[in-house]
Amino acid sequence: MNNMPTGDSKAIITNQPGIHEKLNEVVEKHLSHPFKKPYQMHTEQAFNEVNQAVQAFLSENPQGEIILDACCGVGQSTRILAKKNPQALVIGVDKSAHRINRNVEGFEELEEQGNFHLVRADLNDFYRLVKAANWPVTKHYILYPNPWPKAKHLQRRWHGSAVFPQMTSIGQQLILRSNWRLYLEEFQQAAGLVNLRGNIEALPVDVKNALTPFEAKYQASQQVCYQLSLVR
Repeated sequence: MNNMPTGDSKAIITNQPGIHEKLNEVVEKHLSHPFKKPYQMHTEQAFNEVNQAVQAFLSENPQGEIILDACCGVGQSTRILAKKNPQALVIGVDKSAHRINRNVEGFEELEEQGNFHLVRADLNDFYRLVKAANWPVTKHYILYPNPWPKAKHLQRRWHGSAVFPQMTSIGQQLILRSNWRLYLEEFQQAAGLVNLRGNIEALPVDVKNALTPFEAKYQASQQVCYQLSLVR
């Protein structure tokens, strides 16, 4: 569907020998201290706009599904998920206006699908707004987030962030993918503290049908990509 990527992606290098020793301590701190940072105006405005579309969809489809595609980048995964789930409304969110507004070559026909929206927003705020609005999210995807592989950057990873309690309360199923297995192992351990359970599996190599450009590039570089699927 799209141009085949070149296999020039470098493997992740970390100074961590295993799961971060302070992971549980950091997660428990965030669980006991609610995240009360004021919302950024641009994210609150973007949420209000897309929430109108979500509420209109739910009004017409009371049993309709909402799928959240966090860190969606250029929105390739959002478009693919919309095509695979015509019964659902798929919301793709990324902090970069440049990525959100980029054309995705080879996916033009999916623009007519009509059951997805791309939103430029800060997920630290967007997650809290989704939680407050009680969207009926069935699947929540976090595909290839920035790994922040240095040990000192634990709190920049999603499972070490202050919004972790809210983000993990969204969706009946939470699905993460990464080419750094340790990231998923840490998230899996952190998720256990909020009663989410699941397994990590290696993904089959399928560059042509990769969900994201990063996934295609990693697989073309002979890197193994993994998926963590969590349920309550």
